[in-house]
Amino acid sequence: MTTHTLATDAVDLVYDVHGPLPTADGRPPLFMIGQPMDATGFTTLRSHFTDRTVITYDPRGLGRSVRKDGRIDHAPTVQADDLHGLIEALGVGPVEMFGSSGGAIVALALVAAHPGDVTTVVVHEPPLLPVVPDAEACARARAAVRDTYEAKGSHAGMAQFIAMTSWEGEFTDDYFAKPAADPALFGMPSDDDGTRDDPLLSDRSWAVSSYKPDVAALTAAPTRIVVAAGIESKGTFTWRTSVAMAELLGQELTVFPSHHGGFIGGEYGYAGQPEAFADKLHEVLDGKS
Repeated sequence: MTTHTLATDAVDLVYDVHGPLPTADGRPPLFMIGQPMDATGFTTLRSHFTDRTVITYDPRGLGRSVRKDGRIDHAPTVQADDLHGLIEALGVGPVEMFGSSGGAIVALALVAAHPGDVTTVVVHEPPLLPVVPDAEACARARAAVRDTYEAKGSHAGMAQFIAMTSWEGEFTDDYFAKPAADPALFGMPSDDDGTRDDPLLSDRSWAVSSYKPDVAALTAAPTRIVVAAGIESKGTFTWRTSVAMAELLGQELTVFPSHHGGFIGGEYGYAGQPEAFADKLHEVLDGKS
């Protein structure tokens, strides 16, 4: 692995290259991107792609990529332009891409704005509020996470986030009638650590989940777009957004093993099935599934 920095006026964008460039077999490098997760979240998944040159990076303002623009918000169109600049700087031509969660949304924004940058992209569980019929209720549930975080801190905010993301079906009156989630139910302490800058629990990344995909641009792009979700997510918010996004693109959802973070090993304590997930990703990228 080699680590590099793409310095711009707005950010020092740090990225890692795992393997040779140009690639040994002539196949495009594989980008693995997340949001708000940085490159560390792909440690296990990329270990199952030793046959490929893999590139990971920290989105601006996250991990090692230090912003210079004074902003604290996260916008998918801005991050898409960052990726476009990185692909241009590498001079590797169009790439393949796996985008997870908010990274999947950034990948969609990249293809819409720069369709020549990506040959195949796997869009895994993009949390797109605007594409589901209960978008207004989803926004209310999202706001409850932010409000809980602002009032009680990260443990309470994360408990409310887990409650939101594990709820099956539309967000009905039954959901909003429930009391605030108790951190102890998820093995977390109830104390307030005092932080209020978490990009997942605050409103700093709302532009990501509020992104409205440009379906016309996506369908016109030469990029092969595969929308995917983990089978254990079935019925939850990100499963429903994935199904809706697939339908907008005129395709069926591609089902992967495990859950929203199914590719994760021990990085964050909630391991998925990374080996099975990697096998499925290999199949999809190879056009076999």
